[in-house]
Amino acid sequence: MAEEAEIALPGGNVGGAVRVGSTVRRPTGPWTPAVHGLLDHLAATGLPGVPRVHGFDDRGREVLDYLPGTAYGPEVPDDVLADAMRWLREYHRVVASYRPAGELVWRAGPAVLGPDQIVCMHDFGYYNWIGTEAGFSGVIDWDLAGPGTALDDIAFTAWNTAPLALPGDPSYQAARLRLMATAYGDVFTPLQILEAAPLLALRSAHVIHTGQLAGDPGMLNLAHHGEPTNSQTRAAALTHRLPTIAQHL
Repeated sequence: MAEEAEIALPGGNVGGAVRVGSTVRRPTGPWTPAVHGLLDHLAATGLPGVPRVHGFDDRGREVLDYLPGTAYGPEVPDDVLADAMRWLREYHRVVASYRPAGELVWRAGPAVLGPDQIVCMHDFGYYNWIGTEAGFSGVIDWDLAGPGTALDDIAFTAWNTAPLALPGDPSYQAARLRLMATAYGDVFTPLQILEAAPLLALRSAHVIHTGQLAGDPGMLNLAHHGEPTNSQTRAAALTHRLPTIAQHL
């Protein structure tokens, strides 16, 4: 039987993912066992919209489910953003029972899951959301998962998808923050999400910089997109815009 063709998958800045039939093949790293442990736990809970792990191919690449649909672009409609936040709340609920013991190697570095932490997705931006004609349907690219807090994931979404990373109409960005807070379940206020966003951007910049120093190929590729300098510059600019946006909350 002839081998199925590999189709390079569009989108993303890290690169390297290909589709082979109903699976995706992706490069691995020291963080892969920790991420697979997380994905296996999510599969056991029945959480929809998460790729299942099918081991490795003969080239050492991980083999995951291909989630049918299309990744979203920057202009995410309000209804999609709301659905994504409701999905994130359910993810945080089911992942709270995942308590891996001891130090694990995540992409951001070795870490022990703290008593007040969960395993966050840490890359919950529109570009990793998959949609079909029925709307938001799943989340891909889990390599940056690791210990954090629920607010970390929400603030990251606000940074990328409100989008707070870019200057814009403060009333519109405030409305998106209110929508996010409500859809997630009013656990965090819009102001809490707003104030956490530049801190999360700086965390991401630190992870990228550390990965580049360590020779992580995916993080090195982000240098071609201006990272981590872009995130650092935009985080500083957002800090100055915070009071203006907050006035509209």
